[in-house]
Amino acid sequence: MVTNTSGKKKTAVARATIREGEGRVRIDSQPVELVEPELAQLKMLEPFRIAEDDLRDEIDVEVTVEGGGVMGQADAARTAIARGLVEFTNDAELRDAYMEFDRSLLVNDVRQSEPKKWGGPGARARYQKSYR
Repeated sequence: MVTNTSGKKKTAVARATIREGEGRVRIDSQPVELVEPELAQLKMLEPFRIAEDDLRDEIDVEVTVEGGGVMGQADAARTAIARGLVEFTNDAELRDAYMEFDRSLLVNDVRQSEPKKWGGPGARARYQKSYR
C-alpha cells in the first residue's frame, strides 16, 4: 500500500510518499540524518516520536519539499509525514495523539499574505512624503 500526502507552512509545500519498507526516511532524496540544521531534523522526525517506536522500522518515507525557508520546509515536511502516518495506519488513536500534542501536525498553516493596497509599496507601508 502506498499513501501520498502533503503539508504546507507559509510558502513551503511538502509532498510525502509512504510505503512499506525498512525504515528509510528521505527528504529531497537524502537521508533525514543529513538534514541541517539539527533542529529542522528533529522537527521532521517528531511524528515518529509520538507514534509507536516499531512503526518507523516498517515503512519508508520519501518527502519532496519546495518553497519557503529551512524551518518552514521542516514544518511542512512534519505535517506531510504525520498525515501520511495517520492515513497509512488508519489509526484514530494516533490521530488523536497528534491533535492533542500539536494541531499543526495534521492541519496546514492557513496564513496568507495580505494584498497590496494603494498609496504605498506594500500592504501596510506608505510612500514617504517630503515638504522641501
